Amino acid sequence: MERNARITLLARMNSQRQKASLAALATPHGRYGIDGGWNAVAQLVGVAAAALLLLFLAFRNLRSGPMLLFLPELLGGLALLQVPLNFFYSTLRGKFVVWAELLEGLSLRGDERVLELGCGRGAILAMLGKLLPEGRAVGIDLWRTEDQSGNSLESARANLEAEGVADRCELHTGDMRTLPFPDASFDLVVSSLAIHNIPEAKGRKQALEEAVRVLKPGGRLLIADLFRTEEYVAWLREANMAGVIRRPFDWRFWYGVLRVTPRLVTAEKPKDGQGSMVPQN
Repeated sequence: MERNARITLLARMNSQRQKASLAALATPHGRYGIDGGWNAVAQLVGVAAAALLLLFLAFRNLRSGPMLLFLPELLGGLALLQVPLNFFYSTLRGKFVVWAELLEGLSLRGDERVLELGCGRGAILAMLGKLLPEGRAVGIDLWRTEDQSGNSLESARANLEAEGVADRCELHTGDMRTLPFPDASFDLVVSSLAIHNIPEAKGRKQALEEAVRVLKPGGRLLIADLFRTEEYVAWLREANMAGVIRRPFDWRFWYGVLRVTPRLVTAEKPKDGQGSMVPQN
C-alpha cells in the first residue's frame, strides 16, 4: 500500500512539473504582434461592426419589431462576432499554448539543430531556444509587415533577448524557397502560418523541397498553415516522406470561421535519406 501511494505521489508530482513547464513555455515575454498585419485588423474591425449592428437589430426586433427577423439577425451577429474573437485569441494566446504542446510532445534531447521557416518576430523560435540548451534554433524570414505587424529582424532579435535565448538562436534574412543551408543539416524543421503566403503553387512546392533537402535522415517536419495544406500532403508523399499526416487544430488555434482553421501537417524523412522531390520545370 505504501509503495503504491509513493508511486501515485511521484506520478502526481511529475504531472504537476510537466504542467508548470508547459505553462512556462507557453507564456511569452516578448512582443509578437498580430498575425496578418494591420490589414487583417482593419478587416476584423469591419466584421465586428457588422456583428454589433446585427445584434442591435435583433434585440430591437425582440422588443418591438417582427419576431421573424430576430433569430436570423441574432445568429448572424453571433456568427460574425466569433470571427474577431477567435482571431485575436489565437494570435495573442492560443498559438503559444498549441505550439508549446506540440514542441513539448516531440521529446527533444536538447542538442538538436532546428530550423523555422518564416519565423517572424520569433515566438516559436524562442520556445525552441528554451528546449535546446545544447542545440541551435535557426530562423529565416523576409520580414514582411503584411504577414505580421511589426515584423522585422530587429523585433525578432529583441524578443529573443527578452526570452533569454539569444545565445541559442540565430536569424537569417532569406527566402524559404532557396535556403542558404547545406543538405541534411537540421534535425527538425517547423513552420507556422508562413508557406501559404507564397502565392504560386510552384513556389510553395519549392519551399517544401528545401525543407526536405535540409532535413537529416530521420528528421521531422511540422507545418501549421491556414490554406492549401492538402497540397503539402500530396507533395510530401510524392517526396517519399514517411508518416505524412494532416489534422485540424482545436478551437485554441482558429482564426475565424471553420474554413479558416489551421491544419497541422507532420512527416519524417526516411532514415535511409531517400526523401527528395523532383523540381518542377
